[in-house]
Amino acid sequence: MDRLCPRKIEFVFFDAGGGHRAAATALQMAIHGQNRPWDVQLVNLQELLDKLDVLKKYAGIRIQDFYNTMLRNGWTLGSPHLMRVLQGLIRVYHRPTLRVLEAYWRETQPDMVVSFVPHFNRALCESLAQALPGRPFLTVLTDLADYPPHFWVERQLQYLVCGTPHAAQQANLMGHTCDRIFRVSGMILHPRFYEPRIEDPVAERERLGLRQDLPTGLVLFGGHGSGAMLEIGERIEQSGIDVQMLYVCGKNERLAEALRAGRSRHPRFVEGFTNRVDYYMQLADFFIGKPGPGSVSEAIAMDLPVIVECNAWTLPQERYNAKWIVENELGIVLPNFRHVEGAVSTLIEPATLARYRSNAAKLQNHSVFEIPDVIDRILATAKA
Repeated sequence: MDRLCPRKIEFVFFDAGGGHRAAATALQMAIHGQNRPWDVQLVNLQELLDKLDVLKKYAGIRIQDFYNTMLRNGWTLGSPHLMRVLQGLIRVYHRPTLRVLEAYWRETQPDMVVSFVPHFNRALCESLAQALPGRPFLTVLTDLADYPPHFWVERQLQYLVCGTPHAAQQANLMGHTCDRIFRVSGMILHPRFYEPRIEDPVAERERLGLRQDLPTGLVLFGGHGSGAMLEIGERIEQSGIDVQMLYVCGKNERLAEALRAGRSRHPRFVEGFTNRVDYYMQLADFFIGKPGPGSVSEAIAMDLPVIVECNAWTLPQERYNAKWIVENELGIVLPNFRHVEGAVSTLIEPATLARYRSNAAKLQNHSVFEIPDVIDRILATAKA
């Protein structure tokens, strides 16, 4: 007999970077919008494992908060080595982590666990198998590619959702069979990116004090902004290029004030924190930012060519993104933003801009609406 109560699914995320919580929340919203008969709960892994957090114990700061401080301040040189240190700590605390997670699964009794986090998928999978044998475990990669070893894909019996052919191939090479690898059309985006577009973007530009006859760029570096945005603005201004800019600074009010105070030959609009990035992207012709999987995928979904940099400071798991941009002719990858004015000048050439925007429009990403079907298939298989 079918159970009378809805299937309980736990989405595991953490806040080391904003993409993991954002993906889990967006998928939860899509599932609710499709009226699926499931009880989807969000689980913050950091809170479950707080008592095992070595950095919090000895320095008074959570590991995820230290990571976010690194991102805000650009302290990412040598990040591959720091990643290995983190993975070493995770291995040392593997058994205590298993005990915490097993106790949690026994208490909450999920029918399925879905991970949106890297590094911990071995512990999540093993603990669920020990506590509740037969309950399925799914990892949804929120990066365009894995960064092995022990980042996203582990050698264990589980399911995987991959947003690119490259990530699916990596999973297959790790021994995962095709029936356990689900290819979707991209990264998870918030459902608002699929709402009807603004009818008159030109009128909206004018409402913000922008001109209708100038190419418009959007500069965005995550929820906390980046000092690089000041350098980008100054270089574009000094270049004499006829272009106007939108800057979204997130929670970095000091950065927003500095940009508002800066001189500009052409109009500029500066926004602080907003949950309507899709709105500002619809007013722009191109995007400048870091090669993060979320922001790049959002820009592409809005048909915006991108300008990003890739160098020794780029996070290792994001370096493939730059290669993906070049391979799909979706924008320009720079060694650093000291050359940003040349990239902007090239990109806003009408023929070049039209070609890149056409390439972006060809990538139809509906993964947030595809993954519920994947979950349904996995639950059906587990029940059978």
